[in-house]
Amino acid sequence: MDNATRYLSPAGADAVFNKIANLLPKLGISIMGSRLLAVRGRKSGEWRTTMVNVMTGADGQRYLVAPRGHTQWVRNLRVAGEGELRLGRKSETFSATEVPDVDKVPLLRLYLEKFGWEVGKFFEGVTKDATDAELTAIAPGFPVFRLG
Repeated sequence: MDNATRYLSPAGADAVFNKIANLLPKLGISIMGSRLLAVRGRKSGEWRTTMVNVMTGADGQRYLVAPRGHTQWVRNLRVAGEGELRLGRKSETFSATEVPDVDKVPLLRLYLEKFGWEVGKFFEGVTKDATDAELTAIAPGFPVFRLG
C-alpha cells in the first residue's frame, strides 16, 4: 500500500464500535482526552464528525494523528484548515497545520505510547519501540496535525 494514500477503512465490527465511540463524546464522556472532531465537508460544507484522540506533545502543543491514514476527516481538515473539538455541550474551535513527515517521528512514538493499546492494530506491527528509521518509513501514511 502506498503510504501517501494509505487508508484503512472500517471493517467488521469496527462500524458498531465507531458508532459507540462517537456517541461517548456527544454525551460528555472522554476516554483519555478523546473528543468529537467536527470538520466542514470539503464538498458539502456540512459538519462531519468522528471521535479522535487529542495528544499533547513534549512541546506542549496539541496534535491529532490519523491512525487509519488519509481518511475523509483528514482530507476535509486539509481543505478547511480548522474545525471544532466537542465534548458534551462544550465546543472548542481550532486551526490546524499539517506536520511535515520529517517532524513526525517523535509524535508517532508518543502517540503509540499513549494510545497504542487502542490504535496499535492500525500501525501494522510498528510499536512505540520501533526504530526512528521504521517510524520515518511509515510517517507518510499517518497524517498529523498541530492544533492552534
